[in-house]
Amino acid sequence: MTDTAAENEIVETDEQHLEPDAPAEPADEQTVDDDADTFPRAYVDKLRKEAADARVKAKDRDEIAARLHTSLVAASGRLADPSDLPFDEAHLSDPDALTAALDELLARKPHLASRRPVGDIGQGVSAVTSSVDLAGILRHNAN
Repeated sequence: MTDTAAENEIVETDEQHLEPDAPAEPADEQTVDDDADTFPRAYVDKLRKEAADARVKAKDRDEIAARLHTSLVAASGRLADPSDLPFDEAHLSDPDALTAALDELLARKPHLASRRPVGDIGQGVSAVTSSVDLAGILRHNAN
């Protein structure tokens, strides 16, 4: 008999002598008081409704925060498209962080800058009108 055949015979003999597993008995028979761990149905329903309302408010809050962020970026007037700056909650409470993020983005990607001219460019309606008052000049020089 070869070694492999002898090993197979030993394994078969060992399997025949093994007894089937007895049903497992619980190690510790503690009785669980189901009433102590459960809550009234109305209370559970109330908690679930409160949790659902909190999730809806949190979702609304995230949407409103994103809209506020976009509005703050648009109000700065530095980007052609305010959605180019990714949302960061730190920008909402810290104007310096928003300015720094805009500076960094425009340094990396100057093509995102707004092309709209700002300030006095010499066109359009001007609030300051200067007229020459010759009589005022003569009076001023006469003194």
